Amino acid sequence: MKVIGLIGGMSWESSVEYYRIINEEVKRRLGGLHSARCLLYSVDFEEIERYQSEGDWKKAGETLGDVARSLEKGGADFIVICTNTMHKVIGDIQKKISIPILHIADAAANQIKKQGINSVGLLGTKYTMEQDFYKSRLDSNRIKVMVPNDNEREIVNKVIYEELCLGKVQQKSRDYYKKVIRGLIETGAEGIILGCTEIGLLIKPEDSEVPLFDTTYIHALEAVNMSLRK
Repeated sequence: MKVIGLIGGMSWESSVEYYRIINEEVKRRLGGLHSARCLLYSVDFEEIERYQSEGDWKKAGETLGDVARSLEKGGADFIVICTNTMHKVIGDIQKKISIPILHIADAAANQIKKQGINSVGLLGTKYTMEQDFYKSRLDSNRIKVMVPNDNEREIVNKVIYEELCLGKVQQKSRDYYKKVIRGLIETGAEGIILGCTEIGLLIKPEDSEVPLFDTTYIHALEAVNMSLRK
């Protein structure tokens, strides 16, 4: 079993889900008392969020690169960044290590293609929805990506940072997200990517008329696949 190096804390609410899903899946596959061989480095999200809001992605990449290097030195065989947004700096992180990083968008694209879906709606932080670093990864897999309108993106983002990252799950926010999802479906989305690792805390399969692709769950399962691959 390869050692999974988890960069968590962004936020820790979703990092808990990664740890749970990974260990449950290892137990399911191997049985008995088996659990995952993993290392978790949980950062202070206040610091990382400050770099995001200030647009200092270089500093964010350097910080997470140092974390990844610590995990490699600790014995990790590959890295899992437990957040969608910070894949924006995956190149800066990779420069500091010699082990691979399992890209969350690639894992999502594989699952989308398996279901024969060609167009998806993307929910996430404003950085993930508006910038190219994530959408281009899906585009390269010939998956058409649609995002909510300007006002909807602002509210979706606000719910993530002011509620979900703080462990607050509110019905009014679930209702709003469901409205946004319906709008994306009406514009042609055949599936919806929950492109922020906290959104799965709020939105469940029954909240959408089309398949949901929960990136936390997908990424965690792909980490298990990589860990157990011979």
